[in-house]
Amino acid sequence: MVNFNELSAMTTMRRILLLRTIAIIIQVLAVVGLFSLMKQNIVVEPLLKVIFVEVIFHLVSLWFYRSRSSGVIEVTFQLVADIIFLTLLMSLSGGATNAFVSLLLLPIVIGAVSLPTKLLTLVSFFAVAAYSALLLSLPASDHHMDMSNHFIGMWVNFLLSVIVVTLVVGTMSKMITTRERAIAKQREDQLKSEQLISLGVASAQVTHQLATPLANLQLLFEEINEDYPNNEAVLAMETPLNICRSELNHFRELATSIRENHTVNISPKTLLDNLKLVVNLQHPNIQISIIRDANTTSFELIKSDAMLIPALCNLIQNAIDANVETQSNTVELALDVDSKFLTLSIRDFGHGIEHSKVNLGDKLVLSKDGLGMALMLSSSSIERLGGILTLHNHFKQGAVATIKFPLVLPNQGV
Repeated sequence: MVNFNELSAMTTMRRILLLRTIAIIIQVLAVVGLFSLMKQNIVVEPLLKVIFVEVIFHLVSLWFYRSRSSGVIEVTFQLVADIIFLTLLMSLSGGATNAFVSLLLLPIVIGAVSLPTKLLTLVSFFAVAAYSALLLSLPASDHHMDMSNHFIGMWVNFLLSVIVVTLVVGTMSKMITTRERAIAKQREDQLKSEQLISLGVASAQVTHQLATPLANLQLLFEEINEDYPNNEAVLAMETPLNICRSELNHFRELATSIRENHTVNISPKTLLDNLKLVVNLQHPNIQISIIRDANTTSFELIKSDAMLIPALCNLIQNAIDANVETQSNTVELALDVDSKFLTLSIRDFGHGIEHSKVNLGDKLVLSKDGLGMALMLSSSSIERLGGILTLHNHFKQGAVATIKFPLVLPNQGV
């Protein structure tokens, strides 16, 4: 899953560094060229010293963020630094009367499209404080001809500009970001749905193709069994054929249940009993350790369908496979409940999962452990019931698959 905050912060940091590079070049040209040609009554040496310090800071920033990722805190720090450098340059070249004093709005504009509200407010506060300091530092001789009212009007205008940029641009930027995230999420869900449909079509084709050969084998078995009822090879064929026929019928029932969107409300006890029964039948050597919240009663209900138990069994199978690495035969199930959710945790005692596999259930990936497809199908089945599947490593040992099911309200039907 794409982390939009980190991606946005990295892009913004590159833009800030690029804009500062351009700004420094313009500042040097302006100080050395413009002021010397126009014979302004401004001392150039202090301005060049400020620009020199800004260049050093800029080079350090370029080196520091060359191999490091940046977040919103780092972006805020860079914008505040730009405000400080601009304020120093303005104070040495006319203060609030400088024609370029409105450049203090630029860090706010950049912050409005890249920072959360609290940090944007902080940047805006620094910009207003910088403009106020420039205004207060004006010498008394600049206030002749009743210019004080004009300067106060300029300060009010700057304050209104800051408020407009902070509120309007900031709000519009966040709306656009939210829409982009929604579009990206929709694309991921669409891709996932297409993959699941492809898997479903492939499974249905395989099942259909197996049905006829299996029926022929069953007829042949019945004929051979009549002729050789006591033959060991013939007797050994009966159980596998029955299992294949039973699994094929079960798959048809699942397909029908999914197609009709048939769901039922079950209690946590029923869920655990059914899950433990299936695991004991499939893995009789595995010990299931159940940790149950004392607040869990039989009155809580969650939505279930025909695919829920198979989805949870896939997760338990992954836990069993992980236990092979440490020769453990215990899988821990923990059940917790609050006012809105029922949380089921499945913990193994293996070596844990790699960081790159934390979001393995989001899409199909090539995995030598065979976790990709099973996890994706489990995640899809759980999400269809309103649940959420997350993976993380246990702080002691092993990995934990956590499933949060929304509780069904008493007046909520199936």
